[in-house]
Order: sequence, then structure tokens, then C-alpha cells
Amino acid sequence: MTSWTSTHKYRFTRPSSLGIRLSMRLVTYLDAKGLEKPALHVGPLGKGSLIEIPPASVLDLITSQNEYLPTVRKILSSYKEGKLPSSQIVDETSVKLLSPLPHPLSMRDGYAFRQHVEAARRNRGAPMIPEFDHFPVFYFTNHLAITGPGEVSVHTQALDHLDFELEVAIVMGKPGKNIPAEKADEYIFGYLIMNDWSARVLQMEEMKLNLGPAKGKDFATSLGPYLVTRDELLPYAITSPKGERHPFKMKAFVNGKQYSEGNLKDMTWTFAQIIERASRGVTLHPGEVIGSGTVGTGCFLELNGSKITDNLWLKPGDEVILEVEHLGRLENKIVSEK
Repeated sequence: MTSWTSTHKYRFTRPSSLGIRLSMRLVTYLDAKGLEKPALHVGPLGKGSLIEIPPASVLDLITSQNEYLPTVRKILSSYKEGKLPSSQIVDETSVKLLSPLPHPLSMRDGYAFRQHVEAARRNRGAPMIPEFDHFPVFYFTNHLAITGPGEVSVHTQALDHLDFELEVAIVMGKPGKNIPAEKADEYIFGYLIMNDWSARVLQMEEMKLNLGPAKGKDFATSLGPYLVTRDELLPYAITSPKGERHPFKMKAFVNGKQYSEGNLKDMTWTFAQIIERASRGVTLHPGEVIGSGTVGTGCFLELNGSKITDNLWLKPGDEVILEVEHLGRLENKIVSEK
């Protein structure tokens, strides 16, 4: 077994040929003592059960798969056979779910949906930029400001034209450098819903300096509530030399009203192509997160500019729900930072 150590002091073990498939859903929740606990999610999304598993965190499971996966698979088998003690099973609705990966090693966010890019540029009187078709672009965002379901605390300044962004993200499952797109999907551990909260006034001010979004995105990104492994989703995958696509409907609701609808398969650049670009000359590590970018219609910035909505922005008390087929519902409430 080959092992190596990252600068983040996590020990990674390269996956061996154990023949262990990763068809499962993972969560992180707060136990009765207020500790973060990783668990398998079984049953229907939103009202299933959680099964305790041995790693200290989901990140530990991802970075040390050879160590933990055989035991996790045995636990899942015992559950399916009805042999698991009830003390190891927790009702999902009885605990507070966090992001399944509360502490990712890094976070990149892409710009992969042409519909969103075209509409956003058109709405501000700019032509479609030809470089969009040359390579998949991404930026780094704050991986230390992750939230899961529940309240999202927002500073007063960031509440000015506060927006949601309907996205899906992947989590890397094994290390790789210079990964070709035709093999990149093999490096994906799983998928989860992502809400890239955006303070539009801050964002537009700073982007005039041509360094991309920073403080406008710095305060929060919501991920979850489930991390669904790639193997769990393989039956739905549309394969191509450019990478897998998933025909999953994506919807966003604010205070119970639907505003957005798109489909994950409509990414112009696949996750495999983004991985190829991101890994060029750089090693990607297990536990790093990469977002898709906003799906078409997936934010108020685009909807307002297209006159679908009229200067509508989020405010304290608003409830935002992002829904993606087979990935669940990410429900958040905006609160003003005290």
C-alpha cells in the first residue's frame, strides 16, 4: 500500500484493488453531546435513518478509504440483513444535519453552464466572451466558511443584494495530477448540492479590479445535506469521452415559491473537464471540493436582469431550498449576524 502525507496533516492511502464499491450516501450530524459524527444515510431522502460508522469524520473516510471502507461495508450489510443493533440507528429528523463535509481541504467553483454565463453577460450589456469555449474556468473560495442545512448567518454589509446560487459540487476521492478528462470521473468520490451565497454589491465592486469574486463570496457556502457517492449515481450517468453527465433536475425555491429550474446534464463543461484543467501541473487531493457554477436561471442576479423577477433579493427570515434529483434538498434560512 502506498501512502503519502499532505500539508494538511491528513494521511492519505491510495485506493487498492479491494473491489469495494462505494454505493452509499454519507452525512455529518451533531450528536447529543454536540460532537460532529459521520454516518451512513439509508432510506428515503429527507426522512431516512442514520447509521453510525467508525471514522472520526467523512473526510477521514475519504482520505483513508482502505482503512475504513471494509468496516463501513460490513455495517451496511448488517443493516440490510436486519442484524444491526437499534442503538446504532438514528432517525434523520431527530438530529441536526451539518454539511456532510464540514471541513474540506479546499474549494474551487466553476463557471460551467453557458446559459447562465450568456444571460448574465447579456443582462449587463456585454457580449459572450469567446474564452468561455477555450477552457473551463474556476476560482478558489473560502473552504473554512462551510455551512450545511439550517441557518446561515450573514453580516449586515453582505445582506445588500444577497443572492443564492443553485449548483452541484463534487468531492475528490483520490489524488491525481495531470488527469485526462476521459479518466477524471474515476477520481470523483461523490456529489452534493451547493449553494454559493453571493453578496452582489460587494462582488460587483471588487470585480471591477479584475481579480474575481472575493469578499462577495467569502462569508458562506452551503453544502449538503448528503454526499452521494459516484457509484450510487452510476445507473443514471450519461457517458462520453468528455466525462459523465447526469440528467438531474435542479430547482430553487424561496419562501415556498419556485424561481429556478435547470438540469445538471446541461453543463457545457463536464466535471471531468474541470478536473483535467484544475489538475494540470497540480496534484488534486481527496477531500477537495469543486463546484459546477450556477445553473441557468439559478440566481436572482440572472432572473432580475432577464426581467423574470423585479429587483428581488434575499433578506433575513427568507427560506431558500435547493433541490436536485437524487441528491436531496438543501434547506437554509437567512439570519442577520448579531
